Amino acid sequence: MPVLEKANEQNLHLFLYGSTEKTLRLFQENIAKNFPQIQLVGHHVDRFRDATKEEDEEDIKKINQSGAQLILVGRGCPRQEIWVAEHIGKINGVMMAVGAAFDFHASTLKQAPAWMQNNGLEWLFRLIQEPGRLWKRYLFTNSTFIYLILLKIVKLHK
Repeated sequence: MPVLEKANEQNLHLFLYGSTEKTLRLFQENIAKNFPQIQLVGHHVDRFRDATKEEDEEDIKKINQSGAQLILVGRGCPRQEIWVAEHIGKINGVMMAVGAAFDFHASTLKQAPAWMQNNGLEWLFRLIQEPGRLWKRYLFTNSTFIYLILLKIVKLHK
């Protein structure tokens, strides 16, 4: 992961937000082994639901007090992107929504072969792996995104 390579070069303080305890533990072991200059300053296991106002305030305080410079957010799409957008100006560090990267680097989820990645087909590989979980996301969320992009293009050409 190029982000971790850069973070390692710059000795950044890293906070991991999201996923399961097992995945976070394995991912942290991977980071410690392969990126020893990164300083892991904290993590938070995903609740797999929206936080209450009080829980959210506690999370913000926990992340900010950790001294994290980089916060990787792995909560699944679109939850992680929404979380990052809602926390701009509240979190004192760079936030990055990273999708299944936690799982890939924890070896809890198999990544697509390089030829599929290089041809923009990783989504298909993931859909085959987890059809029950991903079909709605790919059908509805992605279709909505494509529709909104097409609408924007049409407006630009008027």
